[in-house]
Amino acid sequence: MLIRDIRQELGLSQEEFASVIGVTFSTVNRCENGRTKPSRLASKNIEEKLLELGSHGKELLTKYLSD
Repeated sequence: MLIRDIRQELGLSQEEFASVIGVTFSTVNRCENGRTKPSRLASKNIEEKLLELGSHGKELLTKYLSD
């Protein structure tokens, strides 16, 4: 999962993205810098938030989260 790319596509700061997905700024920062991976809950929250965006969110899911 490319957290930075998803966040930037959404036009959010790290702080804003953290608030949206229910984690701390430092968690987003660590994920973006490769020091940790998003938890299952954070990954689920990201997916849910993207789905709430409609077609644009679905495009991002396909682009960044499809295996």
